[in-house]
Amino acid sequence: MRWLVGLLMLAASPAVAVTCEDIDHRGTSFTVCDVAATEDLQLFLRNANGEILGSFNAVERDQSRNLLFAMNAGMYHENRAPVGHYIEDGVQEMRVIPNAGPGNFGLLPNGVFCIADTLRVYETLDYQAREPNCTHATQSGPMLVINGALHHKFIEGGTSKHVRNGVGTTADGSRAVFAISNEPVNFYDFGTLFRDRLSLPNALFFDGNISRMYDRASGRSDFGWQLGPIVGVLE
Repeated sequence: MRWLVGLLMLAASPAVAVTCEDIDHRGTSFTVCDVAATEDLQLFLRNANGEILGSFNAVERDQSRNLLFAMNAGMYHENRAPVGHYIEDGVQEMRVIPNAGPGNFGLLPNGVFCIADTLRVYETLDYQAREPNCTHATQSGPMLVINGALHHKFIEGGTSKHVRNGVGTTADGSRAVFAISNEPVNFYDFGTLFRDRLSLPNALFFDGNISRMYDRASGRSDFGWQLGPIVGVLE
């Protein structure tokens, strides 16, 4: 846990808004980024004309501000509209999808990442019951960790491996920790990263294969696929 102590010490400094570090877990390399609820963390999808932004550079141009950190934040259709629930700046674009379905998104339980005064990952039915007042929210799936337990469908040693990314939140909602694998990983190992290494009670899978990350401090800016929803911290 020494790496996490280091991140928390850096986060306590007003000069450091986001801290990212490469770590190894179960033989796989990951980049993890710690973001406090006090930072300007937002979701980004469209510009003022309703056009999909789709990239980290486009977000910066649209906001006229630098990103400190960003990654893709939820599954999307071919037209890059979100598959599940989506709220940006208090405006809902897509309703909650509570039912099972094909693909990873429909592998229940799935969940919602909510940005408000606190940062929370909710299981979808719990989110519907609580009706939290989220300024930004994005639904994806499956849940990786639910109240300290791994998703029941995950199999240790599973052979389905992809580059994957997701987010976990602390029990008090004061921090979110975003993670992306730097090489293909199965769901079991990715889930245990959040549960066992990061000690986070709830975590949500964002996507696989298309997973991309931006970190201004290290100069990392992954390119490739045009993205749908993007989560990021503005400078």
